[in-house]
Amino acid sequence: MTRHGPLNEFCWMDLKTRDPSGTAAFFSSVLGWDFAVDEEDWRRAVKFSAGGHRIGGVSDLAQPVYPPGTPAHIAFYLAVDDVDHRTAVAAETGAQILVPPFDAGDQGRIATLIDPMGAAFSLWRPSGYAGWPPQPPEDDEGASRIEAAPHHMVLVHEDPQRARDFYTEVAGAPLARVTFRQGPYGAASAPQWELAIGVRDVEGVVTRACEHACELVTLSRECGRPRARLRSPEGLTFRIHPLGP
Repeated sequence: MTRHGPLNEFCWMDLKTRDPSGTAAFFSSVLGWDFAVDEEDWRRAVKFSAGGHRIGGVSDLAQPVYPPGTPAHIAFYLAVDDVDHRTAVAAETGAQILVPPFDAGDQGRIATLIDPMGAAFSLWRPSGYAGWPPQPPEDDEGASRIEAAPHHMVLVHEDPQRARDFYTEVAGAPLARVTFRQGPYGAASAPQWELAIGVRDVEGVVTRACEHACELVTLSRECGRPRARLRSPEGLTFRIHPLGP
């Protein structure tokens, strides 16, 4: 397979959880994501799909590779042309390297960092993988978009221009399908990348999520259309973005 979209876009996510089966049940019920073991992966990793397109995987934090006490979180991967070079640029621009560049078997080359604002992210040069599906322009009915697929990434920071400049410097070009928003983060929590997921019925998703003990962080309206920010029972935060007219 080849990648659908260009470089300098986020292209994959990993749900890192201490309750893999519960996490899969939650997102299957709320968003309709399909979770299954990848029989072609020698690790037999669990991956999930939206509309037939694979968009992420699941990792068990109980595995010894993770330090004890690692909280549940979603890791996001940014596709770049050269992981080693981009990691060096990030470090020179103030990022902290958590995991230096390494070859992840047949999955490509990866590095994990914390940006100067405090948000974690991974650089990835995929090898033979398609990544997230593209988001073509909507038709009048909004039918051209894939339900519950990644729509765009969001980073909230008190200085969004600083964040935008950092990622442009690291990638060598402005990132696509991202939004940098102004907003404070409390002393107890660092900024974090969050995924906005495109759906046609935002309020329906919110209702299903709350039925599964999900916390509604915010529900707002822009141009008369609802948007939501949710936190799963295990603390995985994500956003819901409306599709269609």
